[in-house]
Amino acid sequence: MSVWHNSTGSLRLTDLAVNFTAAPDMADLQAYTGYFESSSVKLNRVWYAGAYTNQLCLIEPVYGNALGAPGQTDGSPVLIDGAKRDRLVWPGDIFISGPSIFVSTNDLDGIRNGLDSLMILQNRTDGRLPWAGVPFTDLATGRFQFSFTYHLYTLIDLYDYYLFTGDLDYVRGYWDQYKFGLAWALGTIDASGMANVTSTNDWLRSGMGGHNVEANAILYYTLHTGLELAAAIGDDILWDPAQGLFFDNDTVQTNASVHPQDGNSWAIISGLVTQDRAISISNGLMARWNPYGSPAPEAGPTISPFASGFEVQAHYLAGFPERSENLIEFMWVDFMLDDPRMTNSSLIEGYSTDGPLHYAPYDNDARVSHAHGWATGPTSALTFLGAGIRVLSAAGQTWEIQPRLGNITAVAAGFETPLGSFSANWTVSGQDGALSGTFVAPEGTSGTLVLPSAANGTRVEGPEGRCYPSTIEGGVLRYGDLCGGLYVVVAS
Repeated sequence: MSVWHNSTGSLRLTDLAVNFTAAPDMADLQAYTGYFESSSVKLNRVWYAGAYTNQLCLIEPVYGNALGAPGQTDGSPVLIDGAKRDRLVWPGDIFISGPSIFVSTNDLDGIRNGLDSLMILQNRTDGRLPWAGVPFTDLATGRFQFSFTYHLYTLIDLYDYYLFTGDLDYVRGYWDQYKFGLAWALGTIDASGMANVTSTNDWLRSGMGGHNVEANAILYYTLHTGLELAAAIGDDILWDPAQGLFFDNDTVQTNASVHPQDGNSWAIISGLVTQDRAISISNGLMARWNPYGSPAPEAGPTISPFASGFEVQAHYLAGFPERSENLIEFMWVDFMLDDPRMTNSSLIEGYSTDGPLHYAPYDNDARVSHAHGWATGPTSALTFLGAGIRVLSAAGQTWEIQPRLGNITAVAAGFETPLGSFSANWTVSGQDGALSGTFVAPEGTSGTLVLPSAANGTRVEGPEGRCYPSTIEGGVLRYGDLCGGLYVVVAS
C-alpha cells in the first residue's frame, strides 16, 4: 500500500489490517512441528526464514495471477513458486521447498496438490511431464513447454512425498504415469551411455542441451541404480582436471566451456563421483565465492539461491560442513536477509554476481520474487545434513543419523512423520571436537548412526543397552541395525 499526502497538516490511518492468507490449512501459523536451533544465530535465522518463505508460497488453488489459477487439485493449499510472482506449480521449486516444508511445518498437502496439478498434464503420447503447471501449460490449446530436468524433478517429487508420508496408495495412483515418464527419460540415452538432452528449458540457466552434466546427474539420482557405465563415460567426456570441475556439456558451444554450479553440485548429491572427486568439486565451487554468494555461470552473471541450495548439500556430502555453514551465513544472512534492499524475513529468487538485484534471465527487474520457495534449501539441509536426521524409507521406517557440525558447537533439530517424532541434540567440545548428544527415533523403526573419527572411544547407549560400531572405516564409526528409541552419545 502506498499513501501520498500532498498538503500540509497531519494524516492518521486507523484500523489498518492485512488479510493474511498464507498456508491456509494451518490454523496456527506458528505451530511448527519441526525446529532448529544451533550456536549460530545466522543459521537459526535462515532456517526459520526458509520455513516462513514456504508458508508464503502455500496458497488457495483458486487464487493465481493474471493468467489464471495454478491448476486442478483435490483441495487446498497448493505449493507455488512465489507469493507475488508466477503463482504457478514448478516441480524444480518443489524439490527444494518440499523437504524444507517437511522439516519445518510438515504441511505436506500443498506438495501433493502440486503434484496432482502436474501429473494431470502429462503428455499421454510419449510420457513427458510439463515444465510448469497451468496456465503456463494448457493441453486444450496445445501449449506444452518441456524441460528435461523438470520432468525428472516431478518424478523425484513423487518419491519425496512418499518418503515423507509413507502414502503408498498415493504413489500407486500415479505408478503407471511414473513408469511412462521414466521410460521416456531412459529413451534419451544414446550410444555414449548418457542422456542426450534436446530441450533448452531448465531453471533459467543458459546452454541446456547435449550430454549435460546436470541433467545426467539428476537422471542418475532418479534411477538410483544403473547408469554406472554412463557415469564412467561422463567422467571421461566432461571432467576438467585443470579446474577440478565438470564441463557443462559436449555439444552446446555457448555453454560447453562453462563449469556449472548445478551439475557439479548434483554430481556429488547423486553419488556420481568418488570421494576424491567430490572433494575436488567442493574446492572448485568454493574458489568461486564472492561477497554476495556462489555464482551459477550456466545462467550468466547470476547468483541463484536455487542452484546454491544444491551446493550447500554438496559441501556437506563432500565432508566440508563448515563450507556449507559459511556459505549459508554470508550469502543467505549477510546479503539475502540483511541487505537493506531485502525483506529481512523471506528469501529472494536470484540476483547478479556483483550484488545488484537484477536477475540475468529476466529483462524486467520488478519480476524478481522476494519470497521464493526455491531459495529455501538451507532449511532442509541444516536438518538433514547438519543435525544429521535423514529418513531413508517411507515416513522414516528406516533412517540414518549422521551429524555434521562444522564450525558450530551445538545444534538441536527435529521433525514429525506419521510414525512419530525424530529429534537430535548435539554439542561439540574440546580441541579434538568430541561429539556428545542424544537422538530419538520412533519405536518400531530402525536405522544407522554414523559418527566422525573424532568419536573413537565414544559411548553410545540405546533402548537395548550399550551399542558398538558394526564397522569402522577411515576412522568413521557406523552403528547399524539400531531400533527406534532414545540414544545417548557420550564422548570419552
